[in-house]
Amino acid sequence: MARDSALDVSVGIIAAVVVSAAAYQASTVFAPLALALFIIAIMWPLQSWLQARMPGLIALAITMTVTVAACLAFASLVAWGFGRVGHSILADSARYQALYDEAIAWLEGHGISVAGLWSEHFNVGWLLRWASQITGRVNTTLTFWLIALVYVILGLMEVEDLHRRIETYFSRETATILLAATAATARKTRKYMEVRTLMSLATGGLVFAFAWAAGLQFALEWGVIAFALNYIPFIGPFIATLFPTLLAMAQFATWQAVVGVFVCLNIIQFVVGSYIEPRVSGAVLAMSPSAVLFAVFFWTFLWGLFGAFIGVPIVLAIVTFCSYHPSSRWVSDLLGGPVEAKGATENR
Repeated sequence: MARDSALDVSVGIIAAVVVSAAAYQASTVFAPLALALFIIAIMWPLQSWLQARMPGLIALAITMTVTVAACLAFASLVAWGFGRVGHSILADSARYQALYDEAIAWLEGHGISVAGLWSEHFNVGWLLRWASQITGRVNTTLTFWLIALVYVILGLMEVEDLHRRIETYFSRETATILLAATAATARKTRKYMEVRTLMSLATGGLVFAFAWAAGLQFALEWGVIAFALNYIPFIGPFIATLFPTLLAMAQFATWQAVVGVFVCLNIIQFVVGSYIEPRVSGAVLAMSPSAVLFAVFFWTFLWGLFGAFIGVPIVLAIVTFCSYHPSSRWVSDLLGGPVEAKGATENR
């Protein structure tokens, strides 16, 4: 029995390494597919409700219109917030240059020379390469979203057909496990986005209220940026506190005010992320904080910024599927889902 368990663990680790290597090497294929599955899980209730009342193609057209409109609205909101702040930073570049000169003078006064290193690595050629990379990344992102939307259209059309195929070609026990795990994963994905959206709204509102009360410029824009970046665990909140702090350095004359802005913004992020969110999500989304942190950085390494966003839902799906089979339930228990696993066992 112990040898069988050790063998299962070994095979699971080897399979995880192989799948991770494949996901890294074929990211252009698997990343849009993962996003499409994520969108399908969220939008399927709407699609199912619509196609029960009208022809399937019309229901699909409405669902895709809602999906694209939501994505465009979110992207426009983020672009507006970052655009407004970016223009301000460019307009106040003289102030930042003065702060930079003061920092360089202070460092060199303490025996730390960085001017040579800066001139060696950060020059006009570096700026041109950086601009070229951003342009290429924008083009790649557009292609990525177009491929993902094609996957979504095809996937929404084939959900019910796939359900029938699983029931036809798999044994009754296997089909029951697959269908139950898939339904539970979709349910948890929608719950995850519901909780994330509520917490993002709370974070954005609190950041706006604090920035407005503190007299920080662009209070509304900082609230919008905090709302958008809160969808990316750990990395997003850190960036959402760093940028306002940098602006506060140019706006306020004392370092105490800058530290106060940084500390208060981090308190908001900590209270919402570590105290309110776990109580709102409950046991349905129970995951080890270490597993969440690992998921964010691991999938960021594999797929970049998109991996930071989709990493937690992917691990949530893995945990859910593992909880529905005795040989893999240890993975669910290890990553923080033992309550759900027991509930799933009792329901079956």
